[in-house]
Amino acid sequence: MKNYTLPRLDEDQQIRQRLLPHCRLAPGEIWIDPVRGHRIGCVDATDAGQIRKLMQGQQASLAVHDPPYNLVAFEKRSIGEFLHWCARWIETSSASLAPDSSLYVWLGADQNEDFQPLPEFILMMRDFKEFSSRSFITMRNQRGYGTQRNWMSVRQECLYYTKGNPVFFVQYTDIPKILRGYYKEINGKKTENMERSKSENIRPGNVWVDVQQVFYRMEENVNGCYAQKPIKAIERLIAASSRENDTVIDFFGHSGTTLVASDYMRRRCVICDIDPIYCEIMIRRLERLRTYGKTGWQNGNPFEKELHGVNLSG
Repeated sequence: MKNYTLPRLDEDQQIRQRLLPHCRLAPGEIWIDPVRGHRIGCVDATDAGQIRKLMQGQQASLAVHDPPYNLVAFEKRSIGEFLHWCARWIETSSASLAPDSSLYVWLGADQNEDFQPLPEFILMMRDFKEFSSRSFITMRNQRGYGTQRNWMSVRQECLYYTKGNPVFFVQYTDIPKILRGYYKEINGKKTENMERSKSENIRPGNVWVDVQQVFYRMEENVNGCYAQKPIKAIERLIAASSRENDTVIDFFGHSGTTLVASDYMRRRCVICDIDPIYCEIMIRRLERLRTYGKTGWQNGNPFEKELHGVNLSG
């Protein structure tokens, strides 16, 4: 089996210098999808002028953001600096969202660093009165990290906020209902939960155990990306909090999962990343989906032609 993997593209400077000439977007530039009108920008999420240029007067019904967890421009910052940076992209997000809209933010809690930055971010969001807290989602990973002297860390956190009164459509998992009970009286008759059910499968709560984290054997895998979210997770958010033909924004596009999910679900995606290499990955991933019906590169990578003959093992 082919195994043509990449190192982290935000860290390997030699590979970066080789790939940058092949990127279609330079900082400040925008690529427009000729098929569905998706917009991909190589812009800074905190720059209000660049984000306005990217949005072109559009307002989104949904934002799905997966910012670096205290990793800004490849440099770790103090928690105070990190929160100041977060406040700036929350401001640009708020300006890009419709009066009735939803905001999802994937954000970690480092158990070896006093669980930062999650609690600090939650407290910061209280200053943004236009947003109301709605839920705290935990997605369980099948693999994790840890030592023999601590609990294994196998979770990813996602915060759900709303602005105004947006739509919310109930979703269902692939997990069949097997527990009976929870009797409730309706029109004078006691009913059991299976009688009242609208589906034979259970609804997802705010703890997700049915989503497979991305790894190299999966078709959707994109080598070189360090924080790829599963398509299934993003599709669930899009299906719950937007309608067909709505605009979805993602200001930390990275591997382009929100773009792929939006295209498949017939939403218009406005997405950006500050790094030209990740912008190129997003464009190539969309093109690959359109040409071959593939959502990623499994254990290959998006730059196999450009890196042919290069030793990627270090």
